[in-house]
Amino acid sequence: SELLSSLLTMFQSGLSGTVGAIVTCPLEVLKTRLQSSGLALRPVFQVQMGSLSGTGVIRPGTVTPGLLQVLRSILEKEGPRSLFRGLGPNLVGVAPSRAIYFAAYSKSKETLNGVFAPNSGPVHMSAAGFAAFVTNSMMNPIWMVKTRMQLEKKARGEKKMNALQVARYVYRTEGMRGFYRGLTASYAGISETMICFLIYETLKKRLAEGRYNSPNGSSEKVASDFLGLMLAAAFSKGCASCIAYPHEVIRTRLREEGSKYKYFFQTGRLIAVEEGYPAFYRGLVPQLIRQIPNTAIVLFTYELLIHVLAESK
Repeated sequence: SELLSSLLTMFQSGLSGTVGAIVTCPLEVLKTRLQSSGLALRPVFQVQMGSLSGTGVIRPGTVTPGLLQVLRSILEKEGPRSLFRGLGPNLVGVAPSRAIYFAAYSKSKETLNGVFAPNSGPVHMSAAGFAAFVTNSMMNPIWMVKTRMQLEKKARGEKKMNALQVARYVYRTEGMRGFYRGLTASYAGISETMICFLIYETLKKRLAEGRYNSPNGSSEKVASDFLGLMLAAAFSKGCASCIAYPHEVIRTRLREEGSKYKYFFQTGRLIAVEEGYPAFYRGLVPQLIRQIPNTAIVLFTYELLIHVLAESK
């Protein structure tokens, strides 16, 4: 039945997202630290300070710490467990966020097929954008707590706040509005989702046409077709991430505690003036390592489940 297929889709996407979240958590912590403003001000990295007070900024051209330097620093000062900071909220949020996303995407795609040319670019882009909007609006408080946990720097042995303590602290110091910091940047990031799905669905269509026009002319999917879909998903996510990545850095800055970053465009201007445009791409390497295989696996399992359900009807 339709209800059963929807529930199976939600379960499958949630399960694959949970496994992905556990495996890639250290990469996400590294990415968040690289994006933060506090990173460059740590004297251990011997980065030149902008002022004697310790609140200075990086000037364009200053060398910022790399991925391995940040990893070494976390392991030495905070211990290996710090690489899994924020995993709790991630696990709590990843299954419902994937379920909400795919449910909203499928339903809106179905509706939009009656408005635009069926399964066309505008349909895929609009459905992906709507699904991302709904998911971001509902899940932002959980991702806000996760980011705060990942940014908390405590020496090895010092007690760190858990997710509930962080949530209580945010509510006490900033009220309900505090849980929605960075939401504007998440909305800007919808462009990444739309670009990803547009490229993916275009490649998917090309692969289907290639299979249909092949000498065999078979419309049946084989293992190589699913491999092709995985590669298409990986390529789509890689392109989309590179194009839309700056919103990630802006979002992390907006979520920092007591920061000077207040609004989306104000944050973007400050980063550009104080650190130069390369700062918008800090943390891109761990993001690509984390997101590309993750997206490929999620979309592969989604396509495989749809295929299995179609075959069983």
